[in-house]
Amino acid sequence: MSPVTPSLKPNVPYFSSGPCAKHPGWSVNQLANACLGRSHRSTDGKAKLAEVIERSKKILGVPADYRLGIVPASDTGAVEMAMWSLLGQRPLDILAWESFGQEWVKDVVDELKLPDTRLLKAPYGSLPDLDEVDFSHDVVFLWNGTTSGVRVANGDWIPADRQGLTICDATSAVYAMEVPWDKLDVVTYSWQKVLGGEAQHGVIVLSPRAVERLESYQPAWPLPKLFRMTQKGKLIEGIFQGDTINTPSMLCVEDAIDSLIWAENVGGLPGLITRSEANLAAIAKWVEQSDWAAFLAEKPENRSCTSICLKITDTWFTGLSAEEQAKCAKKLAKLLEQQSVAFDVASYRSAPPGLRIWGGATVETADIEALLPWLDWAYASVRGV
Repeated sequence: MSPVTPSLKPNVPYFSSGPCAKHPGWSVNQLANACLGRSHRSTDGKAKLAEVIERSKKILGVPADYRLGIVPASDTGAVEMAMWSLLGQRPLDILAWESFGQEWVKDVVDELKLPDTRLLKAPYGSLPDLDEVDFSHDVVFLWNGTTSGVRVANGDWIPADRQGLTICDATSAVYAMEVPWDKLDVVTYSWQKVLGGEAQHGVIVLSPRAVERLESYQPAWPLPKLFRMTQKGKLIEGIFQGDTINTPSMLCVEDAIDSLIWAENVGGLPGLITRSEANLAAIAKWVEQSDWAAFLAEKPENRSCTSICLKITDTWFTGLSAEEQAKCAKKLAKLLEQQSVAFDVASYRSAPPGLRIWGGATVETADIEALLPWLDWAYASVRGV
């Protein structure tokens, strides 16, 4: 007997973890004022870039003495810029509990070849022991594991009087979670996550301590032009005022401005957090009643409200081989796509087989709630019950 097909579908079935859904009410017509056919270094072009910077700082509550700049190559470029420019002066602790954290480990070990490096690692679903972090070292970590759905609950584990720098990849956290700026020296993110912006551009935020390191320390390795934030030992202030290192897409810049205005209109950061947490709560209510799905994140306080990762716990599924589990999980996601109820919700390729549902602020809770019965339908269809 085939499972009963739900009658209600999400109005917007886009639950990708990046690029993420556009904000409600978005239209390409809202990009009509983009500064196209002009130099990004023109007065109008620089004004647009400066507007993104100032609106971003205001919404996020970035301290006045921190710098926020637009940089190349999305969040990846921003993280690489920070690591290649700042690391090497002190020993390093690097934390990894999912795939992107592991990528930064490869950079440090295989490319920068930093000798005095400690890796604090945890499997998918868990965090490393944060009490083991040595803050006399520099520390690199993610605030939210986009491929694991595991986030740090707060910044209480980071001391105010740390000696090293804290470098935080927060791309799937900012605009959806509280970020304690006083505990972080470098924060990176991209527009394509919680803002639902277009890809390519990254953002880097520097504390005064990070600026001091940049101006007083020269890495032992050569720096590509795209990574250079200083000239003759001084910070290039233009980067943080709209004078970007390379040519940005002014269409993407206009889209970012539109997203930031939308964010302001839904209540700024508190409103964005409320929207994202409501999406997590809707899924949590469903998980409590599910006989086949559970959160990949083991502890409730560490469950992401943006990249919400689910694992399959049904004994029928867990009795399958690893290869069969992977095939079933892919079939599950494919069925949802074929019904046009959820696109791009397969778990990340290196994560345990399951589903990953983006719950960031641009996603309406009503669409999450409409999706949930379809998850049960799809799993029953895959299992053949």
